[in-house]
Amino acid sequence: MEWWLALLLLFSGFILLLLIAMPVAFAFLLVNIVGVFCFWGGAIGLNQLVLSIDTSVSSFALLPVPMFILMGEVMFQSGVGFQMMDVLDKWMGRIPGRLALISVAAGTMFATLSGAAMGSVALLGSVLTPEMEKRGYKKPMSLGPVLGSGGLAIMIPPTALGVILATLGEFSVGRLLIAIVVPGLMMALSYAIYIILRCKLQPSLAPAYEVAPVPLSKKLVATLQYILPLGFIIFMVTGIIFLGVATPSEAAATGALSCFILAAAYRRLNWEVVKKSVNSAMRISVMIFLIIAAAKGFGQNLAFTGATKGLAEFTMGLPLAPIVIFITIQVIVVIMGMFMEPASIIMITLPVFMPVVHTLGFDPVWFAIVMLLNIQLGMLSPPFGMSLFVMKGVAPPDTTMGDIYRAALPFFALNLVGMALIIAFPALALWLPGLMR
Repeated sequence: MEWWLALLLLFSGFILLLLIAMPVAFAFLLVNIVGVFCFWGGAIGLNQLVLSIDTSVSSFALLPVPMFILMGEVMFQSGVGFQMMDVLDKWMGRIPGRLALISVAAGTMFATLSGAAMGSVALLGSVLTPEMEKRGYKKPMSLGPVLGSGGLAIMIPPTALGVILATLGEFSVGRLLIAIVVPGLMMALSYAIYIILRCKLQPSLAPAYEVAPVPLSKKLVATLQYILPLGFIIFMVTGIIFLGVATPSEAAATGALSCFILAAAYRRLNWEVVKKSVNSAMRISVMIFLIIAAAKGFGQNLAFTGATKGLAEFTMGLPLAPIVIFITIQVIVVIMGMFMEPASIIMITLPVFMPVVHTLGFDPVWFAIVMLLNIQLGMLSPPFGMSLFVMKGVAPPDTTMGDIYRAALPFFALNLVGMALIIAFPALALWLPGLMR
């Protein structure tokens, strides 16, 4: 069978199952079973598929995924994250767009604790958006910053999504986790600059209001009490990877342990918090591992039929510059981001895209960073970006989808600019991992 026909059959079958609302993991699994019987010789192929699934989920490189998820769950279930938001509020004073800037700062902090973009949007939207509107903030400034900063969970380590991407792409997890630091902070800074400039030009978007003065001593004490320990957790994950002291798997374990110690130090760790955190982390991890296992089998199906090799050779034969092919790949990811959650996008596209990336000679870490930015972009993309609908669920009742679309567009544009800069200047993403020991 021709490679393009095998590729068409496998993908069309998968898309058809998604259209009838079958979960991604089960859709992958069913297509894999049919594929091995059609292309791998029946029962022998099925045995190979089982071995492939076992190998994919028993990889030590995937250990950071449940650990990073557990970190976020402990911080949220214990309520420690909300204390950090109060400290940020004390420091903002009367800066234009004060509450909008708090949402960016809080989104950046929560990103260091959990890699769930939609969860971050839901949390910040439910806590900050009603307060902003009560203070007279207009929709573009009460919704947009939350939508933008919620997506930072994808771009700032520790991110489970980055670990999955690096593991499936078979390149260094540690290099990717360090490499996304600069792009993630760059995006947070661009959001903050945009908010300040727009609030200065259009003060009516974020009216000033009286803020009770807080003595500097109290600010410093609160910072030492609630923000400095967060820096310790970040160091115990990202810092020790950068210094070469620990592998990503070991760093993830120390990060999770640090979160438990921190919650205990604040006297917020009890059996109920532990039970909820572990149960939630286990449920999410099982779902992700099931998708990973099925996606790995899907990739092997593509390789066995010759579809992966054929697609790479076809791409190389196109009369297009490699960068044009690269941008075309990114357009596909943006479109998928409007309809699907991030992990599923990675599972579906990586078996097809990575051979093309290697064939064209692109740095896989650079490609992964652009792809993560792109997934964040897709989640903000009207009309079907998933973060937009999460915001609709937590926003005040008078909020329309039109309000959300208009609020998201400036941050969509900022993400486009950020992605263009990373594509044009790969050193922005690659210089920091180049310093690793």
